[in-house]
Amino acid sequence: MRRLLVAAVLLSVLGGCANTPPIVGEPAPTLDDPKQEAAYLAVLDRYSDRQEIYDGFDTRVFAGATFQTPSFRDARIHRRALFQTLPAAKVEQLIAEEQADAEKFYEFFLGVHVNDYRYDDFAHRNSIWRIALVTPAGEITPVEIRRLGRADLNVRAYYPYTSLFWVAYRVRFPKTFANGQPVIPEGTEQVMLRVASSLGNAELKVSAR
Repeated sequence: MRRLLVAAVLLSVLGGCANTPPIVGEPAPTLDDPKQEAAYLAVLDRYSDRQEIYDGFDTRVFAGATFQTPSFRDARIHRRALFQTLPAAKVEQLIAEEQADAEKFYEFFLGVHVNDYRYDDFAHRNSIWRIALVTPAGEITPVEIRRLGRADLNVRAYYPYTSLFWVAYRVRFPKTFANGQPVIPEGTEQVMLRVASSLGNAELKVSAR
């Protein structure tokens, strides 16, 4: 009986470990002001989602994504300004640059932790992964997937759901379909970033407004 109880406890612990992303390294940097920190995290949560892909008890992929909406870009730049003590003129310049990008593309920050490095090929031309932005108007694939590198402390300051062994990507989509129709129709409440392969798929749902 005792052996069965120990086995059950171990199974429970192992199962629990498999259901949470590995937290490795130093904690992500935070702002000194708790109210400012909470305000940023609220905006981050609105435009972010996290999903996992499993094979039984084994983790295939941990994924997190943040939709770079004008509101989120503004919050991220102001957070950077607080960390770096930026002058007002520099903040205005950065916000203008971010908003110009927002006019050209729909962009996501994508963070991934893949247990087998062979599957970390999201930016490769012949990647096993298919990434798509799904909206009420249909779905569209990216015009750009760029590998940004490991999620270091600076990256984690803005995307704290990532960890030391995560890899960051920039994923950009066109704003219109080939027929000229908008990818995200006016009034859309939520969109989804789908990351799918033979290993499974993650559907990351975020606010569109």
